[in-house]
Amino acid sequence: MRILLSLLAFCAGLWLAPAPAAAQEGGVQAILQQHRDAVASGSRRLVEPAIDALKASGLDQAREVLEVWQARELYQRTADGLFFFAAPEGEGFRLRDVDTGADAGFAAKADMTQLRPSGGVRGLIGAALVAFRLLDPDPEDRRTALAALSRSPEAGHLEPLRDAVAAETDPALRRDMERLERALTIRFDRDEGSRIEAIRFFEGDAGLDARAALAPVVATTRGAAEAAPEGANIARMLEPGDDLTEEEAWALLVEAGLAAARVTKADIRAALEANIEGAAAGGVPVRDLGSDAARERAYAALAAAGRAQPTVTDAEARAIIDAHVFFERYAEPSPAVTGAAEAALASISFRVGAMQAADLTLDALSLASIYFLAAIGLAITFGVMRVINMAHGEFIMMGAYTGYVVQLFVPDYTISILVALPLAFAVTFGAGVAMERLVIRWLYHRPLETLLATFGISIALQQLAKNIFGTQARPLTAPGWLDGALVFNDIVAISYIRIAIFVMALVFLALLVFVLNRTRLGLEVRAVTQNPGMAASMGIDPDRINMLTFGLGSGIAGVAGVAIGLFAQVTSELGQGYIVQSFMTVVVGGVGNIFGALAGATLIGFLQKGIEWFNPSNTLAAQTYMILFIILFIQFRPKGIIALKGRAAGD
Repeated sequence: MRILLSLLAFCAGLWLAPAPAAAQEGGVQAILQQHRDAVASGSRRLVEPAIDALKASGLDQAREVLEVWQARELYQRTADGLFFFAAPEGEGFRLRDVDTGADAGFAAKADMTQLRPSGGVRGLIGAALVAFRLLDPDPEDRRTALAALSRSPEAGHLEPLRDAVAAETDPALRRDMERLERALTIRFDRDEGSRIEAIRFFEGDAGLDARAALAPVVATTRGAAEAAPEGANIARMLEPGDDLTEEEAWALLVEAGLAAARVTKADIRAALEANIEGAAAGGVPVRDLGSDAARERAYAALAAAGRAQPTVTDAEARAIIDAHVFFERYAEPSPAVTGAAEAALASISFRVGAMQAADLTLDALSLASIYFLAAIGLAITFGVMRVINMAHGEFIMMGAYTGYVVQLFVPDYTISILVALPLAFAVTFGAGVAMERLVIRWLYHRPLETLLATFGISIALQQLAKNIFGTQARPLTAPGWLDGALVFNDIVAISYIRIAIFVMALVFLALLVFVLNRTRLGLEVRAVTQNPGMAASMGIDPDRINMLTFGLGSGIAGVAGVAIGLFAQVTSELGQGYIVQSFMTVVVGGVGNIFGALAGATLIGFLQKGIEWFNPSNTLAAQTYMILFIILFIQFRPKGIIALKGRAAGD
C-alpha cells in the first residue's frame, strides 16, 4: 500500500510540475505563436511579455530573432501565422526557419506581412539584446557590447547590466561593468538610496566617466519668483548686482512671466513708424524726430494713448527687481541626491588637482631630462675650457641626422636606434675634436673671437645640412615598443619616449660621474678645470685634455640629438631650439659642474612648465618670463646653484 501511494505521488508530481516551457520544447517559433497577436499588433504594452519570454527562454536562436525583428526583417505568413526570416527575392521572399535557419521555401509578397516595430518596441528589443550581448561567451564581444552600451544608454539597460555584472568572470571587464552600472543607477534608478550609494561609489574618483555621471545631477537653471519657491531644490540665492546684472535679472523676470520685455530704441522707432498720422507721430512732427529725446517724448504720448507698450524707467525697473527673488535651482528634485553629488564632486576636484600636479611634475621632469641631455656636453666644455660654443646646437642636429641616415640602411627601428646612439657619439666626437684642433685651440682666452668663430661654424653647419638633406623635416622613427604612453588614469600619463629619454639622462649622469670620479681621464679633467697651470706642472697635457673634453661634450650632444629626434622634427634648425636653454641650464646650475647642470635643468624644466600651466596658450610668453626670472636669479646668485670651489671659482 505504501509503495502504491508513493507511485501515485510521484505521478502526480510529474503531472503538476511545470514543463520546461512547452514553448521551449517547440523552440522560438512556439514562443512567437503563444504571443502571435501581441507580436503582430506592434503595441509596446502587449509585446513586452513576448520579448520577456524570448529573453528568458535561454534559446540560442532568440537573440537572432530579436536582432532580425529590430531590423524589420521578420515576417509573418498570412495563411498559418508562422514567423520567418525573409529576404527579398524576385517577386517575393526567400524564407528561413526561425529555429534552424534552414531554407523554408519561397513566398509571394502578398502572402507575407512585415513586422514593423514602433520606436517603443524597438527600445524593448534593444534592452533585451543588451542582456544577450553582455552574457556572450566571448569576452571581446562582451567588451564591444559594453562600449556600445556606454555610448547610448537607456533606462531599460540597467537591469540587464546588473545581471551581467553578477555573472561576469573577467575581473577587468567586471570592473568596467560595475562603473557603468553605477553611472546608469545615478541616471535612471528611481530609488533615492540606490542613487546616493552609486554617487558615493565615485567619491575621489578622477575618471572622466565619474565626472560625466555626476555633472548632470548638479546641473542648475536660473529662475525668478515673487518669493522663494517652496519644495524646490535651490542651489543658491542670487543677488542682483553681485551675482546678476540688472539686464540678466530683468531677462529672468521676463522668462518667468513676471515682467514684460523692456522697450528698446528699435521698438520705439518701429512704433513711431507705425503711428505716423499727418506727418506727425505721437503729436511730434516727423521732421523733429531726429533726436532720442524727441522720439521718447513721442513714444510716451503713444503709450499714454494706449497705442504702444508703456516704457519702464531705470528706477521702476530696479524697484521691480528688488521686489523679486532670484535663485539657481537644481534640475534634480532630491536635495539628498544633489548633496551627495556635490560632496563627491568636491572630493573628485581635490583628487583631480592632485593628479594635475602629478602630471605637471612628470612633464617638468621629462623636460628637465631633455634639457640636461642637451646641456651636459656644453657644461663640460664650458667648465673645463671656458669656451662659449655657439655651435653646440648643431652637434645635436648632427646626432639626429645620424640616426636618420642609420634608419635608411637598418629598417629595424630598435636595432637602428641601438646602432645610431654609439655612431652619433662617434661622429660628433670626431667633429668636435676636429673643430677644437682646427679652430678653438687658437682662440683660448679670447672669448669674443671664440663666440664669433663658433657662431660662424654654426651657420655653416646648418647650411651644409640643408645642402645634404634639404629643408624638409626628416623622420627619425621610434621603435614600436616606444609608441603610446604609460597611462595612470585619465589625467596622469607620460609617453614611453619621454620615459626612455629620462632613463637615458640618468644613465649618462651615472656614466659621467663614474668617469670624472673613478678614472684617470676624470682626474685629469678635474685638475685642468680647477687649475690648468698646476695641472700642467704635474705632467698633465692641458691641450690633450681640452681636445678630449671638447670631443666628449660634442659626442654627448650627438647622443642627445638622437633622443630629441625621436619626438621632434629633424631639420637643420633642430639644435637652435635648445642652444638657449642649454646655456641657461649651465649658467643657472653652475659652470663646470655636472650636478649643477642637473639642478639647472630641473629648475628650468619646472619653471617653464609651471609658467605654461598658468598661461598654456602662450608658450612664447612662458619662455620670456623664464628668461626674466633667470636674469633676476643670476643677480642674487651669479655663480649658479652649485658653484665651483677652489682656484677655479675665481676665474
